Amino acid sequence: MSCLTARTGRQRQRYEGHLRLVSGCIPYKFEKSVGGCNRSMEKELLVLMISSPSRDDLVFPKGGWEDDETMSEAARREAWEEAGVKGVLGETPLGDWEFRSKSKQNSCSLQGGCRGFMFAMEVTEELDSWPEQANYGRKWLTKEEAFRLCRYDWMREALKKFVTALSESRENDTIKELEVPLRPISEVEHQMPSQGCFGSHPSIQQLAA
Repeated sequence: MSCLTARTGRQRQRYEGHLRLVSGCIPYKFEKSVGGCNRSMEKELLVLMISSPSRDDLVFPKGGWEDDETMSEAARREAWEEAGVKGVLGETPLGDWEFRSKSKQNSCSLQGGCRGFMFAMEVTEELDSWPEQANYGRKWLTKEEAFRLCRYDWMREALKKFVTALSESRENDTIKELEVPLRPISEVEHQMPSQGCFGSHPSIQQLAA
């Protein structure tokens, strides 16, 4: 049984200049739903967001990237600690965004600056218990709901990039499924009759006689 303890403190925190490095992810899954004019079953995209006490808006799991882990390991850890999910993480981040920590948003100093890297993570397991369960609730949302309830503009931009990339990927998959492999011209010519299209037809032979 794994220990349900979240990392605390910033002793191992990574920095780039004055910017604190942060890693997180957009957890997602597909759920079957009835849609379209013919009421056929379709797969609907859902994303997982977390809530904090006394706030109505939502965020994606993210936190400090520490010096004993890779960027992707940090994103997986934060998804487990804050949202209680595990899954398959994208190979590369969706992008990186600079922002200020919530405690320093109104400050003009260099302190509180962050650079956040966000991944997409397809969820394969939802845990009943997780380290920060007492601090965060979790909720599955449609992308439209997520855009509306997202707390930070930079996270909203990350979600937009994810939705766009996913749409393009699914379109490419559909095109590949529709593609029919073409036979080489030499193969087609080899299968054509040597006497032309009508050379062996009985009625044509009678007329010629």
